[in-house]
Amino acid sequence: MEIRPILSALMRSKTGAILVAVQVALSLAILANALHIVNVRQEVAARPSGVAAERDVFHLLARNLRQQGHNEELALQKRLAAAARAVPGVVSVAQVSQVPLSRNGSSSGFAVNRTQENTSANAAVYLTPDSLIKTWGLKLVEGRDFTPAEITEVDQNVTKESPPQVIITRALAKKMYPGGGSALNMPMFMGTGEDAEKLQVVGVIERLQTQGAEVGERGEYSILFPVRLTGDGDALLTIRAEPGQRDRVMKEVEQAVRAATPDKLIVRIRSFDEDRDTRYRADRALSWMLITVSALLLLVTASGIVGIASLWVTQRRKQIGVRRALGARRLDILRYFLTENFMITSVGVAAGVMLALALNQLLVSQLEMARLPLPYLVGGALVFWLLGLGAVYGPAWRAASISPATATRSA
Repeated sequence: MEIRPILSALMRSKTGAILVAVQVALSLAILANALHIVNVRQEVAARPSGVAAERDVFHLLARNLRQQGHNEELALQKRLAAAARAVPGVVSVAQVSQVPLSRNGSSSGFAVNRTQENTSANAAVYLTPDSLIKTWGLKLVEGRDFTPAEITEVDQNVTKESPPQVIITRALAKKMYPGGGSALNMPMFMGTGEDAEKLQVVGVIERLQTQGAEVGERGEYSILFPVRLTGDGDALLTIRAEPGQRDRVMKEVEQAVRAATPDKLIVRIRSFDEDRDTRYRADRALSWMLITVSALLLLVTASGIVGIASLWVTQRRKQIGVRRALGARRLDILRYFLTENFMITSVGVAAGVMLALALNQLLVSQLEMARLPLPYLVGGALVFWLLGLGAVYGPAWRAASISPATATRSA
């Protein structure tokens, strides 16, 4: 089939062809970037937190409204932890200052030299008098866990000092010491300046997300201190239950904690799954919104192609009838319209690829998005080529079915 007659016909109907090409270009640019964003968001939401068997872990925050002294609050914290450990089905209990993905907690800046103007990294600070490596199933890749002798009990209303021993994540170790060597016994300071506290790295864990679970490596910049804090009346316990027993254990632990003291406690209990769900709720909503927009774009584009093709069939009924009377087969007519649409779609695809790259460049520069991979562009092009052929097939088949007698009746 010669292309020149098709080009000649398109030049006489430029408006419709341009509208279809523009629609394809815009839809491809938006679709490729939207699906890329959805995939990136899903990968982010599926990142491991570092906590093993998250479905078995939950957290209990007990707040005592009665003013207490340092020793009394220490005794209550230990009593609540002991009550939780005594519940059947509890595997491990640890007191901790904050939990991953909760979006509630504290962080601090750390440096490798006191003379630095700025800190090397900002990391989430986990304070615990227990073994988070045991309770959360953290993977120790270098060094050791804290020893009982290193645990310090601190009244934060009196002092902010903390023990020098720390455990850091591998991501934080790479950020602090990019040379690739061991982080153990390397110089590390909390803050900068002469008053910066010197720390001793005694262990490195594979992974532990921060309370904010930020995107990228900084979402795993975490540091553990062996500290039991008093001064705010709160006791946050993180608890691992036996597999499949979490929901029952949650109820019984709450009852045991309330029964462990005559004081009235405000108790809030949440599973790790709930924290993960809350952290990524906005990401899931955005993903579904982009999927819906993409589906609507495909529907609108297909409808536009069907509408334009149907209009052209109506306008060319006489010419189609003449061609059929001169011996053109149905296959020839069908192939004509399919080829015509493929040419229009190809122009739209070419423009859409350029527009998609430009849109992605804007997202990269303004929102720190990842570069758009080539498979999204190739896949998007294939989708719109197939969509165009599928959408035009119905009108093209109707055109191919026009009887040669039409030419005679309309002559």
